[in-house]
Amino acid sequence: MESIGYGAVNARQPLAKLDFARREPRPDDVHIDILYCGVCHSDLHTARDEWGNTVYPVVPGHEIVGRVHSVGQQVTRFREGDLVGVGCMVDSCQQCASCKEGLEQYCEVGFVGTYNGEEMHSGGMSYGGYSNNIVVNEKFVLRIPENLPAAGAAPLLCAGITTFSPLRQWKVGKGHKVGIVGLGGLGHMGVKLAHAMGAHVVLFTTSSNKTEDARRLGADEVVLSKDADQMAAHQNSFDFILNTVAAPHDLDAFMVLLKRDGTMTLVGAPATPHPSPQVFNFIMKRRRLAGSLIGGIRETQEMLDFCGQHGIVSDIEMIPIQEINTAFERMLKSDVKYRFVIDMASLANEAQAVKGA
Repeated sequence: MESIGYGAVNARQPLAKLDFARREPRPDDVHIDILYCGVCHSDLHTARDEWGNTVYPVVPGHEIVGRVHSVGQQVTRFREGDLVGVGCMVDSCQQCASCKEGLEQYCEVGFVGTYNGEEMHSGGMSYGGYSNNIVVNEKFVLRIPENLPAAGAAPLLCAGITTFSPLRQWKVGKGHKVGIVGLGGLGHMGVKLAHAMGAHVVLFTTSSNKTEDARRLGADEVVLSKDADQMAAHQNSFDFILNTVAAPHDLDAFMVLLKRDGTMTLVGAPATPHPSPQVFNFIMKRRRLAGSLIGGIRETQEMLDFCGQHGIVSDIEMIPIQEINTAFERMLKSDVKYRFVIDMASLANEAQAVKGA
């Protein structure tokens, strides 16, 4: 199926308009016209082959919201016109223990990424949401609540579920004191979600100018992590800490803030390792350090429904697709509050302009 998008043909050149072919829809597929696509740091890593596994050409984008264009004859959950989403994965083996438990993100064969993944049936590569359309198996399509602004809902498909899943796994709720480390694309979603779950939310940041924004988003307190006195005032007091920072930093500074049996979960993935934490900070209080990766399809739908009930979307800056390379550079400088979202109408307008020229 003919498609157009913006992609990279190698690690050195900027993203540019790209014509490519998707598979023809199968009976269990949903064909989606893409309206909006969020911009994730993973998109930049992949486009520039910073993880060393990119297969070119690559079309990034895994925070996708669109309308159903058509469905295969075996599709039962969606119909033409539905507002739907596609997140970080578009297939998995469906047979392993993790898949059977609805934890496709931990598929023991390996899930198929929405882009730069090898499709299980055709053997071709998957292409992401910086494009006009996408074809996805019904099992990996999500329903977007119609009461949510579609553009603001797009980052929920990655940033939202990445923070929601550990908050749910460690049963965050009313009466819990929860720390969120970092106020970026992930962190601002963590604050919103933990607040909506009823927790007392403390935002840790290195920037004093983020205090007002953190409180607007739902933080009850803001702590400057570089201030030793502010940090010491919170020792042994947290039930749970969600660490969203994707740069190496001292984990011990936060481990000592956990109360007995408290857990800190990492969702930020730095390119180089964190300094190794001190073992005694674990064993003296039975503290735990954990990690978490997005969420399964069932849990992602739960997250979307939760956000629909509470009116939660990401804080976004809308851009046309033609500004994606500038957005990448700004993202590296943390110059966005808090997620770029591409208006894919800009791609259609470009195509129409070329056609009419």
